[in-house]
Amino acid sequence: MLSKREVFDGVPEEYLSHKERYENAIRNSVVAFSLVRKMQEEGKTSINNYRDVVGGLLGSSVLRDGSPLGLHYIMFMPAILNQANEEQQEKWLPRAWNCSIIGSYAQTELGHGTFIRGLETTATYDAATKQFVLHSPTLTAYKWWPGGLGQTANYCIVVAQLYTKGQCHGIHSFIIQVRDEETHMPLPGIKIGEIGAKLGLNAVNNGFLGFDNYRIPRTNMLMKHAQVLEDGTYVKSRHSKLNYGAMVFVRVVIVFDMVNYLSKAVTIATRFSAVRRQCQLKAGETECQILDYVTQQHKLFVSIAAAHAFRITANKLWLTFNEVNEQLVEGNLQRLPELHALACCLKAVTTADTAACVERCRLACGGHGYMMSSSLPLTYGLVTAACTYEGENTVLLLQTARFLVKTYQQLDSKALTPTVAYLKTAAAERFCVGWSNTTEGIIRGFQVVAMRVIIMSTFNEEVQEMSRTVSPQLKEVLHQLVDLYCTYWALEKLSDLLLYTPISQKEVESLRLRYEETLTNLRPNAVGLVDAFDLRDEMLQSTLGSYDGRVYERLMEEAMKSPLNAEPMLQSTLGSYDGRVYERLMEEAMKSPLNAEPVNYTFHKYLKPFMQGKL
Repeated sequence: MLSKREVFDGVPEEYLSHKERYENAIRNSVVAFSLVRKMQEEGKTSINNYRDVVGGLLGSSVLRDGSPLGLHYIMFMPAILNQANEEQQEKWLPRAWNCSIIGSYAQTELGHGTFIRGLETTATYDAATKQFVLHSPTLTAYKWWPGGLGQTANYCIVVAQLYTKGQCHGIHSFIIQVRDEETHMPLPGIKIGEIGAKLGLNAVNNGFLGFDNYRIPRTNMLMKHAQVLEDGTYVKSRHSKLNYGAMVFVRVVIVFDMVNYLSKAVTIATRFSAVRRQCQLKAGETECQILDYVTQQHKLFVSIAAAHAFRITANKLWLTFNEVNEQLVEGNLQRLPELHALACCLKAVTTADTAACVERCRLACGGHGYMMSSSLPLTYGLVTAACTYEGENTVLLLQTARFLVKTYQQLDSKALTPTVAYLKTAAAERFCVGWSNTTEGIIRGFQVVAMRVIIMSTFNEEVQEMSRTVSPQLKEVLHQLVDLYCTYWALEKLSDLLLYTPISQKEVESLRLRYEETLTNLRPNAVGLVDAFDLRDEMLQSTLGSYDGRVYERLMEEAMKSPLNAEPMLQSTLGSYDGRVYERLMEEAMKSPLNAEPVNYTFHKYLKPFMQGKL
């Protein structure tokens, strides 16, 4: 994929207009996913591989600012797999698989996001015509944010409140055609467009969608877990949480994305820090590499450790996701709440920590980290967006907390699932009567406060397992990474440890010394550790982080590409004095040049041939 030079040629994206970015993203996406289609035909890829194409390392290399086709693969198809019955899967999945239709996933509305039960879009069943009537009763009921929905998708899975026989049965999913398959024009009763410029991901073509009593066949309700019969009788789901399978899958994918974004950012910053020299310790001597300063090591090395910790945890989460899914097929729902809590927790923790780490990496590069050509601002825009999409982090952490409290209340009456089994151990008398400044001692302390234990203990356990088969030298470095990660968070969360464990002032002082010693011990291997991520320069796309170390030459080369085009700043839609938040959001969205025409030329030039398999 990286050999397709047409993806990288031309004017850098930073100098393109909003409309040109979208058009460029369609062209690049069609190139990328045409290769995926070829791999499908040759039996070289599966649906699981799409997470590598639409996000993380490869996706953010080929499709730097996101892809309008991303949700088609990450949410539209998984939702059909998870929520459609066999007959519906036979009808829709082949068309989605070969991209003869392009789909999106519309759940969030202008007025509601994380509180799904508050969604306002309605789907009312009309038994006389055997149809559902989709309607947006208010402006705040308009769907807002779905990727690719603006000008790209012609189908969409829509989450709406189901009404039949005068009764509301809560939210359910429906597959809905929004544009004509031949002309790509919006269908009657559909109000659709893109939402406008954002901090990042401007190529994703996020859209809005409203319904004016729009009718769809009864069979377009996804009916794997709940059904509406022809006479309007509602057949209840055996477990309402099963309808959230697509969201859980996406949260698992997000954790992998954070691993990849963080490894890119810390590779760039570490390589730059090995090239950059600043200050003489003695007159006449060569200036020092900034990577030799403990303050720089403090900024960067925990990010290296975190990237490894997140990767190990993401792999374990993926295995858990697949195990629980297999159990669900057999009718065993026991571990579903655990999986939901795990996905919520890890999505929130990894996105928040990655956003903080990427910003530290940017700051570690000084002023040069502020350059778009460093790739760090773009990476920060991508990761900070993940803190709010697919569940706002505070709400997700509260959902995990609720699961932990419920589990704690059942310590003596129920067998605990694997990831929370530590709660019973930590609740035992004399579990933590003394403090130990060791990795195991720190983990015991965190088990007592139930803080970050899922990532930290998994990191330690898996490294212990790896250590049995690696060389003594690598074993030592792996343990240094675990020690650094645990010690860093112990110092960051001292208030919790002081409140719930017997750690003393002397032990805190010793912990600080241990942290600095670990930084010093890791310094000789810092560049090797990021090189081990094996990120090609085409993936990093950074002037500061290239393998050859030509930082200053690349900065100048990139600067010479600037056409010196300035773009105006947007005013705020959210903070106006009159409080017309949703109205102003819509008014601003309608100013987008992509909304000036119902069908962008890229549909006929790129998308349509791609969808018809003629490219």
